Amino acid sequence: MVMMPFTQEEKRLSPRIKLQAPLCFQLRGSPRSCNALTDDLSSGGLSFTNDKFIAHSSTVMLEFNLLSRALSVIGKVVWSSPLPHSDRYRLGVQFDEVGQQDKNFLDDYIAMQLGNM
Repeated sequence: MVMMPFTQEEKRLSPRIKLQAPLCFQLRGSPRSCNALTDDLSSGGLSFTNDKFIAHSSTVMLEFNLLSRALSVIGKVVWSSPLPHSDRYRLGVQFDEVGQQDKNFLDDYIAMQLGNM
């Protein structure tokens, strides 16, 4: 019997870049906003670390800066995972609502960071 190495299937639709940037987010329907730090970013979403669990499919409003531009997007939590040896969670958010100018800026920024420009 031949053993095949285990490979994890890549589920991402867009390439991601590492990005440690301040993030302000708010759960839809909640009056309270929270601050966090992004982990990575793509044109379709981002991940960040948070002190509290946020349920799958929760809608979140996100604000973050790239270069000198403030971006505001609405997304949905698509995964949440507890961090080992911590009381924190890493969350993945898929962007649902992004203005066309912000989407173009985001695409260009990521292409530039990946060296595709």
